[in-house]
Amino acid sequence: MIVQMTDLPAGVLGFTAHGQVTARDYESILIPDLEAAFALNPKLSLVFHLGEDFTGFDAGAMWDDVKFGFRHITGWERIGIVTDVGWIRTMCKMFGFAVPCELKLFHNNELQEARDWVAEMHEIA
Repeated sequence: MIVQMTDLPAGVLGFTAHGQVTARDYESILIPDLEAAFALNPKLSLVFHLGEDFTGFDAGAMWDDVKFGFRHITGWERIGIVTDVGWIRTMCKMFGFAVPCELKLFHNNELQEARDWVAEMHEIA
């Protein structure tokens, strides 16, 4: 299941993944919310939190993630990934260079720091 975060500035979206994330989660929650935000903002920032109860992605969700990512490859300013899941942290470290924006990893106990970091360039001074 994916739940959208609240209290983030315009141009910043946040999501928390719980349990097993499916293609249906991507297709009914994540992608529509992101597409609506891209319709209003040419560049977005994202915080994606894989909660402590996160158990994984099904193949369809992973495929939807890849397709969406390529469709909006230049549309990102900052992405904060919040997780303690070892294989996800390793993949982000190995392939983060291929993401054409700032990408930063945070541990689950640093969720607020991740939200602050992702949002700081979108806040009105």
